[in-house]
Amino acid sequence: MMYIKPSAAIRKNYNQISEMCKETGEPVYLTKNGEGDLVVMDIVAFARRESMLRLRENLVAVEEDRIAGKRGASIDDVASLMQIAVKEVLDGKRR
Repeated sequence: MMYIKPSAAIRKNYNQISEMCKETGEPVYLTKNGEGDLVVMDIVAFARRESMLRLRENLVAVEEDRIAGKRGASIDDVASLMQIAVKEVLDGKRR
């Protein structure tokens, strides 16, 4: 679900918006003069998204290397990297 609030709401209802971000794990989009201006989100959700983006970037880089004919990693290496990535994401959820 997408939450959209006017920018004045952050000044008037900071605690309410903060609680909404924490409860839903979703960002709140703030508008100014009817146009998108800022996005506010819980720090735990932000850290989790950043971890997922890093993982996706790494996966894309590996796929690009594979397509270019570069030698890949062993199954054990990949399994180890995946365990680290999953741990990062789960640790982000626990904060």
